[in-house]
Amino acid sequence: MAARSLLRAALPSSAAGSLLVMPSGAGRLFVSLCGYNRTSHRMIEEGSKRGKAMVEKRQLFMEMRAQNFDVIRLSTYRTACKLRFVQKRCNLHLVDVWNMIEAFRDNGLNTLDHNAEINVSRLETILSSIYYQLNKRLPTTHQINVEQSIGLLLNFMVATYDSESHGKLTVFSMKAMLSTMCGGKIVDKLRYIFSQISDSNGVMMFAKFDQFLREVLKLPTAVFEGPSFGYTEHSVRTCFPQQKKIMLNTFLDVLMADPPPQCLVWLPLMHRLANVENVFHPVECSYCRSESMMGFRYRCQQCHGYQLCQSCFWRGHANGPHSNQHQMKEHSSWKSPAKKLSHAISKSLGCVPIGEPPHPVFPEQAERPPELTHTV
Repeated sequence: MAARSLLRAALPSSAAGSLLVMPSGAGRLFVSLCGYNRTSHRMIEEGSKRGKAMVEKRQLFMEMRAQNFDVIRLSTYRTACKLRFVQKRCNLHLVDVWNMIEAFRDNGLNTLDHNAEINVSRLETILSSIYYQLNKRLPTTHQINVEQSIGLLLNFMVATYDSESHGKLTVFSMKAMLSTMCGGKIVDKLRYIFSQISDSNGVMMFAKFDQFLREVLKLPTAVFEGPSFGYTEHSVRTCFPQQKKIMLNTFLDVLMADPPPQCLVWLPLMHRLANVENVFHPVECSYCRSESMMGFRYRCQQCHGYQLCQSCFWRGHANGPHSNQHQMKEHSSWKSPAKKLSHAISKSLGCVPIGEPPHPVFPEQAERPPELTHTV
C-alpha cells in the first residue's frame, strides 16, 4: 500500500485514479506502458522532424531542377543561373553586403578565428538575425517569409559545407559564402573578401586566398557544376600566375577583369544577370521570332541583323546562314539608332570618355574596418 501511494503521488491524477481499480501487477504494467507510449511518441516526433528536414533539404534542389537550367549549353551561364536562382529563392539578393558585414559584427564573428567552428544551431540563430533585420528594413507590403528563408538557406549551406554531417561549419566558410551570395556591388564584396585574406600591411596572403577559393568554389559544386568550376591545387596560380605582392587594387583588377580568372568567371556573370533581368529590348529574336527580349541580347558579328534572345543563345539555337561558331556580342542594354548616332558624334568630339576603369582606385595601405554603426 505504501508503494502504491508513492506511485499514485508520482502519476497524474487520472492515472492515479485508474490505479485504484487495478491489481498491483496490472498497475506496474500500466506504468510501464505509459513510459513506452511516451518513448514511442517522442521517437515518432523525432522521425517526423527528420523527415521534414530531409524534405526541406531537397526542396531547393528540386525547385532548381524544375527550372531546367541544364539545357543551357555553356557552363558559365548555367552555373551563374543556378546560383542566381539560389540567391533569389533564399532572399539573399535583398541583403546588401554592408548589412551582411554588420550582421557578422553583431553576432561576434569578427572576434572569432577563421578556422573556429560554429554548430548548426548557432548558424540558424545568425541567419535568423539577418532575415529578421531584413524584414525591419523592408516595407510591410514586401515582407519575406523569414522561417522559410532560414530553412532553405540553412539546408543549402549545410549541404554545401558540411557534406560529412559533422554538424559544424567554419567561420570562414560561412563568411565566404554569405558575402559572395548576398546582394550588393561586386566591388564592395571583393573589398570585404580582400580584408579577410590580407595581412596588417594590406598585402594578400596566398594561403588565405587559396582557402577562400576552396570555400567559394564549393558553391558551383553544390549546384552540380564541380567538373567545370571545382577547386584544384592550381586555382590560385590561374588567378595570380606571378609570385609578387598583391595589393587591393591589383586584386580588384584581376578579379574584375574581362575576362576574369577562369575558375571565378561565373561570379561577375551572376551580378550581370541580376542587372539585366528587367532590361527590355524592342527587337525580334531571329530564331524564336519573339517580338521583344528581356535580359541579355546577342548580336552576330558576321550575319547582318541577326540577333538572339538569351534563351535561344544559351540553348545553342541557330537557323539560316548563322552558325554557333560565329562570334556573338552580348548587349545588356538597348539604344535606339538615334541615341547611337548621338553617342557616336559625342565620342568623336571628345565629349564622352573612351574607357572607364572597372573600379575606383583605393588607397593601398591597409584599410580600417568600415564603421557600420549608422548603416541602415
